[in-house]
Amino acid sequence: MCKKNDKIYTGFAYYYDDFMDDVPYDDWTENITGILRAEGIDDGLVCELGCGTGEITERLSGKGYDMIGIDISEDMLSIAREKAAENENDSILYLLQDMRNLELFGTVRAFVSVCDSMNYIIKDEDMVEIMKKVNNYLDPGGLFIFDLKSDYYYRTEYAENEFAEEDEDGNIFLMWKNHYDEDKRLNSYKIEIDEADESGMPIKTMEEHVQRAYGIEEICAFIDRAGMEFVKVLDAETMKMPGADCRRYYFIAKEKTQDNKLYI
Repeated sequence: MCKKNDKIYTGFAYYYDDFMDDVPYDDWTENITGILRAEGIDDGLVCELGCGTGEITERLSGKGYDMIGIDISEDMLSIAREKAAENENDSILYLLQDMRNLELFGTVRAFVSVCDSMNYIIKDEDMVEIMKKVNNYLDPGGLFIFDLKSDYYYRTEYAENEFAEEDEDGNIFLMWKNHYDEDKRLNSYKIEIDEADESGMPIKTMEEHVQRAYGIEEICAFIDRAGMEFVKVLDAETMKMPGADCRRYYFIAKEKTQDNKLYI
């Protein structure tokens, strides 16, 4: 039996944590917390865009922030809510939303988006629209911190490669077939997951994901078009100025009040 999903992070959502157990969530949380606290944001409301299964959301909540998690996948949010219930953490508000249509009840001190969620935004205008909405829902002087995989990462790590992996018990097999179009800077990968149901019947789940690589100058231009203030860009691994071999960027932008800004 084959289940092909038109939407991403539906069937794959329930295997996501099993195959992403090497992601340095703790390090990323420390990086984000350090950036926030350097700007005087030690507590208060913080909203994560593309929160997935809530790994970063939970950790930031543990750092003392009042968290809102937003994701487009109901399946990912279902897992995030289960984790919150298991951890007896009822302080996190999870919302099913497309970040391009972001809508909150009030403003927050900061937005964060990590694990290349913003790479899934492949149109310039959508990127600008997200930043406009973020600017609208930020407290005065609030921050937007987001990461992006670089063109270098896609060219050197993914390229035309295939990746295969099994879960710890050897019951679930994942195949990842990658293609990176260097001219369009679009990365597509097809995920196939094979397992067996309780009766031993084989089940195949398939999804196709598309991400885009952006250059630093492009993102700075988007930030400006959205009416925000560019603060800095860092290499997410070294937390220093990025070089040509940077694999993942942190972009930091600040709220800038505009005459036409819609206050909540």
